[in-house]
Amino acid sequence: MLPKREDCLMQFFNGMEESSVQAPQPATRLDLRRILQARQCVSREFLNSPAFDCITLGDLLGCEIVIKLETANPIGCFKGRGTEVVMSRLARTQSLKVVVCASAGNLGLALAYSGRRHGVNVTVVASASANATKIDRIRKLGAAVEQVAGDFEAARERAREIADNNNVFLVEDSDNLDTCEGAGTIGLELLEGGERIDAVLLALGGGALATGVGHVFKTLSPATEVVCVQPKGAPAMALSWRARSIVNTEHTDTIADGVAGRFPSPAVLADLLANADHIPVVDEDSIVTGMRMLYRTASLVVEPSAALGVAAILEDPLRYRGKRVAMVICGSNVQSEQFSAWMQE
Repeated sequence: MLPKREDCLMQFFNGMEESSVQAPQPATRLDLRRILQARQCVSREFLNSPAFDCITLGDLLGCEIVIKLETANPIGCFKGRGTEVVMSRLARTQSLKVVVCASAGNLGLALAYSGRRHGVNVTVVASASANATKIDRIRKLGAAVEQVAGDFEAARERAREIADNNNVFLVEDSDNLDTCEGAGTIGLELLEGGERIDAVLLALGGGALATGVGHVFKTLSPATEVVCVQPKGAPAMALSWRARSIVNTEHTDTIADGVAGRFPSPAVLADLLANADHIPVVDEDSIVTGMRMLYRTASLVVEPSAALGVAAILEDPLRYRGKRVAMVICGSNVQSEQFSAWMQE
């Protein structure tokens, strides 16, 4: 009888324990052992997502492309890994059975899904302009939705108010370390195969994906370049990383709503400074071109945030030429009418 894939993974990393897991880790809030343990909290539908060489896309971009498909699950995005860890650890340490979050859509969708599985009531606060498809799916999963005027930051203020006034547990993506460590399990799976990865491209919004996966690579594969990509229309975290201190922005203007924040977290920035090697910002046209390329070469329907990695290569091809590049496809929750319009030349 063949061993389970999870057992193989644990044996792989246990074998590295003396040389790698006990080696110095980047000075961040994250810890590799906790990320390894986080795998036990994540339900199987979010683990072991497909990873494959996309030869056609690689030929177009002039490098080897490894796609890690984090959309092949019931909610179409990577955030279920983090919310599963939140709910599992919350159940062991808290008596609260109600949680609240602010979300542009995907975190709320993931929290609603995990809340339903674990018997926890969920309230999601979103901007009135949030993706209607995502909001509808959140409601169908049983979560309460409150929409507020303004952008994501207004939703975040309201979520904090609800938590403070009602003794409700607040889940803040990336600030809540469980969301980062849940996302970090993606990095473990990318490294499991043992093949060389010269660079890993990650969408950068609040920072859970970038810091979680980045920490795993900087600990276990420090030669891999960790590239975290933002749109030029929402560059607050990139500006903060370059300044090495918090830089807030007055507004956002990007189709990549999943990464459109204005007020970076100091704790997340500190993690990012330790884990990220390069943070480019990309044009909207490059994001749309990246979405088209993923659809036409790999039949992938993705939301704009998931095409940031392709956009980064398009705008800086020499940096990646001839290299083996892993790209995390982080979400596919896009309105069909918008996607159809973006696919037109």
